[in-house]
Amino acid sequence: MKSSDGKFLKEFEEKVYSTIKKHKLINPDDNVLVAVSGGKDSTTTLFVLKKLGFNVSGMIIDQLLGAYSKKNIGNIKSFCAGEEIELHVVQMRDEFGCSVCHMQSVLADKGVHINACTICGVVRRNILNKKGRKLKASCIATGHNLDDEAQTVFMNFIQGNVMQSARLGPKTGLLSHKKFIPRIKPLYFCTEAETERYSRLNEFPVVYDPCPCSLDSFRSEVKGMLNRLEVEKPGTKKNIIYGFLKVLPELKKQVTSGVICECDLCGEPSSKKICKTCELLSQLSS
Repeated sequence: MKSSDGKFLKEFEEKVYSTIKKHKLINPDDNVLVAVSGGKDSTTTLFVLKKLGFNVSGMIIDQLLGAYSKKNIGNIKSFCAGEEIELHVVQMRDEFGCSVCHMQSVLADKGVHINACTICGVVRRNILNKKGRKLKASCIATGHNLDDEAQTVFMNFIQGNVMQSARLGPKTGLLSHKKFIPRIKPLYFCTEAETERYSRLNEFPVVYDPCPCSLDSFRSEVKGMLNRLEVEKPGTKKNIIYGFLKVLPELKKQVTSGVICECDLCGEPSSKKICKTCELLSQLSS
């Protein structure tokens, strides 16, 4: 390995540690559950947190995406075994009886068109929170990087949902609830390119191809747009994030109403009487 590569690895880990300390993401005695997918970002998150000395375990959800899911699950199992990290594998079929793609298809037949990424996000958050609570996780770490966050901020702006961005940041959410496990993003200031370089230098067994269900999503369009802007005006993504963080405290002040209650149907934390997961399930069964 070249000396420049060794220097990069050290600086990357220091950036993650600095993010954790500055934004108070993890306490020394926390039980950190990392939501892993088998990709570069979440695998890197799991590896770096373990290397930094935090108490970590991983959880992957089998989303039943054929060969793609099988490859990712096999990779993360191999990785965790080699690093002596406990891994929890949750079957989507056990939790909801079918795959995300099947849900999307059934809804489409009913005239309800929801993209796979939206459905996936709803069911993943539900599973992670329920299973994480049973595992007594202090927080759930995700592999979201700077590019991901810049895309979300930009998407909210384009769609006129600026106030939704008040929930973003290195530690997400505005309100707390005894049943809700806080989400944290240790790679918040690491770019996607940096994360991929870190992953490749460490020779992690990961799939670098995007999820086959995400190729036609709005996020993919925004990602392409920001990548083109980054080439024309280097620093665009960082400017979006650092500019956003300057206004985030004020944004949070303006979003003071509302409480987290419990869903009338499933008892999970929700901002409404019926949570998004139960809304989705009711549409499937109606």
